[in-house]
Amino acid sequence: SRLVRKEFSEHLGKFYCKPVFYSRSYCLVSCGGAPLEIVKQYLDQQEEFD
Repeated sequence: SRLVRKEFSEHLGKFYCKPVFYSRSYCLVSCGGAPLEIVKQYLDQQEEFD
């Protein structure tokens, strides 16, 4: 994201107040090809984080 922010900073400044493309409520995870049901089961077992 650093290169995109650098190249398009003027345009992105209209949409993003901070120099990041995500918020604390967003999570991107790689699951290494695990079946979707296993990933859902894992997520359901996690506690909420404040």
